[in-house]
Amino acid sequence: MENVQAKWDTIYQNKSVEPTASYVLTNYSYLLPKEGIALDLACGQGGNALFLAQAGLDVQAWDASAVAIEQLKKQSELKKLNIDAQLHDVVKSPPLTESIDVLVVSFFLDRDLCAQLYSALKPGGILFYQTYCQQKTSEQGPKNIDYLLADNELLQLFSPMKVRIYQQDALLGNSKKGLRNQAILVAEKV
Repeated sequence: MENVQAKWDTIYQNKSVEPTASYVLTNYSYLLPKEGIALDLACGQGGNALFLAQAGLDVQAWDASAVAIEQLKKQSELKKLNIDAQLHDVVKSPPLTESIDVLVVSFFLDRDLCAQLYSALKPGGILFYQTYCQQKTSEQGPKNIDYLLADNELLQLFSPMKVRIYQQDALLGNSKKGLRNQAILVAEKV
């Protein structure tokens, strides 16, 4: 985890913008439950965690970067929000089975972890997922194919779930419109 932590610590030390919540969460927040435990996985500076806490959920936020976690703690104190922000290696220690009601993952992809993420959701739990795709209209996002979704792969990775929202515009039509370079999924564990 040390190499990963050092990489992301450097990135977040140089990032001074206020964190914002992901497109999938802000646009489909009406699907959030009124209460419950939410986890912002690989939270970075915690835009999703802040949004979830403002929505009234009990929020945990995990990231491999100590710098990002400290930034999130400062933001949550400033905004008077209660967020349990933790330096956490999710690969070595994934969330416990049926321990969360809402799981938000944005711009993080570890295919081997997806079954455990599914298991971490309680029955009726909601997954909000957004990350980069192989079919891109720009250089946005990672270049390494290991961190890019194939066509419809997000649906396959979470196939046991009931799909509520899915979008992957890929290269179709007018590339200046729509959600390009990314796929989004909102799904329910039934």
